[in-house]
Amino acid sequence: MNNASLQERKVNAIARGQGNMAPVYVDRAQNAEIWDVEGNRHIDFGAGIAVVNTGHNHPKVKAAVQAQLERFTHTCVMVSPYESAVALAEKLNAAAPGNTPKKSIFVTTGAEAVENCVKIARAYTGRPGIIAFNGGFHGRTNMTMGLTGKVNPYKIGFGPFPSDIFHVPYPNEYLGITEEQALADLQMRFTCDIEPSRVAAIIIEPVQGEGGFYMASASFLQKLRKLCDEHGILLIADEIQAGFARTGTMFCHEQAGIEADLMTAAKGIAGGFPIAAVVGKAEIMDAPIPGGLGGTYGGSPVGCAAGLAVFDVIEEENLCERAKQVGARFVEHLKGLQAEYPQIIGDVRNAGAMIAVEFVHDGDVSKPYPELAKNLSAKAAENGLVLLSCGIRGNVIRFLPALTIEMEIIDEGMEIFKRIFKELV
Repeated sequence: MNNASLQERKVNAIARGQGNMAPVYVDRAQNAEIWDVEGNRHIDFGAGIAVVNTGHNHPKVKAAVQAQLERFTHTCVMVSPYESAVALAEKLNAAAPGNTPKKSIFVTTGAEAVENCVKIARAYTGRPGIIAFNGGFHGRTNMTMGLTGKVNPYKIGFGPFPSDIFHVPYPNEYLGITEEQALADLQMRFTCDIEPSRVAAIIIEPVQGEGGFYMASASFLQKLRKLCDEHGILLIADEIQAGFARTGTMFCHEQAGIEADLMTAAKGIAGGFPIAAVVGKAEIMDAPIPGGLGGTYGGSPVGCAAGLAVFDVIEEENLCERAKQVGARFVEHLKGLQAEYPQIIGDVRNAGAMIAVEFVHDGDVSKPYPELAKNLSAKAAENGLVLLSCGIRGNVIRFLPALTIEMEIIDEGMEIFKRIFKELV
């Protein structure tokens, strides 16, 4: 068995829409390292797209899961519930920013969490409209594709999408979109498309994930909170990629000193086990009638056990602070490379351990260089490095390492990155 034969089997067995970045098939993994079926070692700068924030196979998460497997694997939390789901909900409620009493529900994926935010917002407000942002990514279901602000590859061939969804520009200093412009466009939507009294919620990623790791400022989030309050609109913080210590705080939007009405949580919640949640103000969360929310696998007992262990690891190993240290180490490498290649590296940015480098031609922000990002990702896979590209223009490499990654592994991986970069430019 080797990578090539497995890729051939995969192509024949799995629909092409569920593609894979590189023909590298994992045999085992530990913290920030992966070994493929041929025994090759790879440094993982993707963490399963910000899922294993606590690293692959963290011993505390592994032990919690093994202990749960000895007890039971499924009963359905809506039929025969269990203490671990209650305990994890209590942890989430306590960790969510703001002092308003909170409640949670469990689902299985981030897209489900977003869908349920929309359901809850509509049930509470009695309004239909949802406003999202250009470049945002909220999932691959029909509703969440409608909310997602990027066509290729997520929306091609899949319409029509739900009505009463409207998009506005995401404030982006690097691309020349000011906070004032974004807010003015939002006001224009109220003038031209939907009156604010019909808008149930505005959904925003504090840091856009697939969109390119662009970051909403504290002042913009505060202005958005104020606008929502003025019109009785709910504010949804999509923390699926930015949550669980990734940006240097448990959840990113707390850095703006605001309290969202509803918040999505997934990815880093359980160290690799499929569980997601909606956390929100208790009064809002209780708007749907009993039975209106839920799902067969939501709140899996195995996922809940893993999630409780992840909370412990984040606290015991001070991973919020570690995220800042990890981000600083990457930025140091990338800024040094930018100083050598200012005409190609247009921007280096980070929020904790969400780090991005953006490529352009001739130092011109209006001339994106997506070919380099694509070629870098492919070449990295051939050289033992897992890299992820992203961005509305396809010209960004994002770094999402485990927050537990060793500094020497960062340095080793970045030397591979710099060598490949210099070979390609």
